[in-house]
Amino acid sequence: MEMRAVYAGCLAELMEQDRHVCVLDADLAKASGTRGLYERFPKQMFDCGVAEQDMASIAAGLASYGFKPWIESFTPFATRRICDQIAISIAYAGMNVKIVGTDPGISAELNGGTHMSMEDVGVLRSIPGMVIFEPVDSVQLRAAMPVLNAYEGCVYMRLFRKELPDVFGGDYRFDLFKADLLKEGKDLSIFVSGFLTKDVLEAEKELAASGIDAEIINVHTIKPIDKETVLASARKTGAVLTVENHNVIGGLHSAVLEALAEEKVPVCAVGVQDRFGEVGKMPYLREAMGLTVENIVATAKKAVGLK
Repeated sequence: MEMRAVYAGCLAELMEQDRHVCVLDADLAKASGTRGLYERFPKQMFDCGVAEQDMASIAAGLASYGFKPWIESFTPFATRRICDQIAISIAYAGMNVKIVGTDPGISAELNGGTHMSMEDVGVLRSIPGMVIFEPVDSVQLRAAMPVLNAYEGCVYMRLFRKELPDVFGGDYRFDLFKADLLKEGKDLSIFVSGFLTKDVLEAEKELAASGIDAEIINVHTIKPIDKETVLASARKTGAVLTVENHNVIGGLHSAVLEALAEEKVPVCAVGVQDRFGEVGKMPYLREAMGLTVENIVATAKKAVGLK
């Protein structure tokens, strides 16, 4: 099932249970997977047109009256285009609004550089009180949706729209503020977010074959980062690699570096190297941005070699 279909299905359940839950979109309900909700919940769905700043301000107003709005658009339009409204009308005002940015990083593919946000986490991570979450698969997303809805405050979710292979099983238990240990190891700590988690698990097999025992941790909540887990793992292994579908400046890599600022541990990164996106399909963009299994393996070995 596509991630956007899981997202829409979870929203339907939440809206059925609570009439205060509502959804605002910027003329992108089809892209976000929520178009079908207009027929089922006509009084809880609002199309704001291509006016994302208005959408954010309306959501803040609804939240001030006790509603629980979710706003959605393509990632750059849900973050950098409405940054001031998020900072002042939502975060500064303490409004309970959930923000969903779809097609993060290279997953924007053929929409190209204008729609390919490599800096959305960095933009919002600097705003006080923000919670930033990125699901790794449909299992985690399904478990997270009611938790996010119940959380009182502003949350930004980076949502991959299409299908993703499952990382977690049916017994998965979600904790918004606790990173998930996927595999224990002693030579290297790999902290990964989003859809690249599956690639890290594949890379781990190659690393194991070359004698490197990697610990893999999915950091689904980038802010506030689970500093306790980051520190414990880094101190155990003595070397760190971060992997993310985002600029290495401002995102997961920066969050991990901040957590480890007082530690004497080498930290290497696989991520977008401070550049804009471009038009292309996923295989090409992975190569162009260095987001490949091969690069994860090579950079992991580099991190271990720096110990």
